[in-house]
This record gives sequence, structure tokens and C-alpha cells, in this order.
Amino acid sequence: MLPAPACVAPQQYLRSPDGLAKAVVILLAVVAVADLLAVAAGLNVRRLLANGLENDFATHDQAEAALADNLYGSAGVLQSVMTLATAVVFIIWFRRVRLNAGVFDPSMQSMAPGWAVGAWFIPVANLVLPRRIAGGIWTASAQTNTDGSWRTVPATPMNLWWGAWVCSLAFSWVTSRLYMNADDTQEIIDTAGLVMASDAFDIVAAVLAILFVRKLTRMQGERAALGVYPLGTQPY
Repeated sequence: MLPAPACVAPQQYLRSPDGLAKAVVILLAVVAVADLLAVAAGLNVRRLLANGLENDFATHDQAEAALADNLYGSAGVLQSVMTLATAVVFIIWFRRVRLNAGVFDPSMQSMAPGWAVGAWFIPVANLVLPRRIAGGIWTASAQTNTDGSWRTVPATPMNLWWGAWVCSLAFSWVTSRLYMNADDTQEIIDTAGLVMASDAFDIVAAVLAILFVRKLTRMQGERAALGVYPLGTQPY
């Protein structure tokens, strides 16, 4: 007997990703809400600074300004906490669908299952490798026709999710550094606007991620229901 290829998962049974997918969707929705709160807090900070700049801060309310700054900081903390929690659950879900894809069609998996986790933690490479893994998962999870032949499922949800995530990550990195390095009031106002735009873009990325997670999870359910598996495997 030939040894199993390195890309084949040791798992021989499919496991439903539905529960994890629901958790990811909920967390992504909370991330979007946190982004909205950050946008609202940013608008308030920009309003106070703009008003103060108009009259050289003659009527500037220090207590109101401190409250606005605290709210803005709290929104940022909420964003960070929820993003971290979402990333953890998302990667667990991503590993689950990768293991299932190895059962559906191991020939489509160019990387070992462990990369479904490890690829996210390699600087620079994490902008490419997870998408490569996702492509293999997507292809293997595509619903087959009733005669067993493959039916191509457009990868638009996956491509939009990945493009939005990479762009959001880069935009957020740039705008956060511009904001931290802003010196005068006008620069703070301008860079705060960029940070708000970044938060708004992150909301778009979160929505596209929800669509991707739901679509791929549904595809795996449909694929499992067909009952066409390699010898020795069983559906969930």
C-alpha cells in the first residue's frame, strides 16, 4: 500500500463546521458593531477639535474633551478584543473546513492541514498562504453534480473576502501610524478621518467575511450530503 500524501489529513471522518461558523458570524457582526462605535466616537472627537480650532479653543470644555477621548480609546480597546476573539474562532473554523476538504478531495490540498493554522502567523506570507489554502478548500468543497462530475462554483465570495481583508489590514496599519504621529490639531483631525474611513472599510471586510464563511460552510454541507467520499471515510 502506498503511503498517504503529506497533504492528506489524518482525520477520516467529516465534522460539521456549522457550530463554529455560527460563532464566527456572530463575532464578525460584533466586530462590525465595534467599528461603528469607533466611527461614532471618532466623529465626536473630530467635532470637538474642529469647533475648538475655529475659536482658538476659547470655549473648549476640557471635561467634554476628556470624555470624548476616553470613549474613543474604549472603542479602540473593544475593537482589539473582539478582533482577537474573532481571529481565534475563525482559525479554528478554517482548520475544520480544511480537514473536511482533505476528506472530500485530498488531491486539491497543496499544503498540510497544520498550515490552516500556521499560515496566519508568518509575516508577509500570511498575506498569500491562507488564500492558497482557502482555494483548495473551496474547490474540494464544491458541490458535485448528481452524476459525480464536478460543478464549478464561482469563487467570488472568497476573492472578495480575501481582497477586502488584505486591503483593510494594510489601510488600518497605515492610518493608525499616521494618527499616532500627528502633531498639531489639524493633523489629528485629518488623520482621525482616515482612521474612521479605515473602520468603515473594516465593516465592509467583516460583512464579506460573513458571506464567505456562510457560503463555504453551506457548500461543505451540500458536498457531505451527496455521500461521495474516498474509500474509508464517512460523512458527519
